[in-house]
Amino acid sequence: MSNNERTVVLFQGDSITDGARGRGEDQNHILGHSYPYIISSKLGFELAEKAPRFVNRGISGNRISDLYARWNEDFFHINPDLLSILIGVNDAWRIMNELPEGVTDRFERAYTHVLEETREKSPHTGLVLMEPFILNVGAPALKWDAWRAKLAEYQATVRKLAERFDAVFVPLQEPFERACERAPAAYWLWDGVHPTYAGHELVAREWLNAVQNSRFALK
Repeated sequence: MSNNERTVVLFQGDSITDGARGRGEDQNHILGHSYPYIISSKLGFELAEKAPRFVNRGISGNRISDLYARWNEDFFHINPDLLSILIGVNDAWRIMNELPEGVTDRFERAYTHVLEETREKSPHTGLVLMEPFILNVGAPALKWDAWRAKLAEYQATVRKLAERFDAVFVPLQEPFERACERAPAAYWLWDGVHPTYAGHELVAREWLNAVQNSRFALK
């Protein structure tokens, strides 16, 4: 990590990360209502003396190629000490729905390019790669076998990239499946993709467990 006096943590992704975040300077809404808010609330309170800064730049509908397109302003300009990425469901969505944007599957290629450029230009930044996830309800349930196969492919890619780029890997598919032993799938992911409040709490807990027990732990 950098030698900045104030640690900066950047969350990147799609609507799951976006969480209807504010686009202005209103600190009451700036982080949205998704897992970044839960994580930032806990760590911001525990580390108040060090005043860490938490930034959410998730954008609803984004694919990994969209992240790359805005990487200059939404990564390099922010220059975080820790970067967390959760992406993949929209890449799969385009393919499952046979949309023009899904003719070619660029997930691994574009994700690799993002991480290569990140490492090249910002070697001090710690990386956290979060596993994309779905459950058998809502839209995924309509083509469950195809959705599950595509997401399994993406999950393997993210795990492989985490190893290659020395990143923290946050497993999420298995935790969500275990959670379904406690309550139905829609209780956690109301449409099979987007977390409920309980689902976001699950994501936040898994993130904190993985990151705070790694060399990138915020202290």
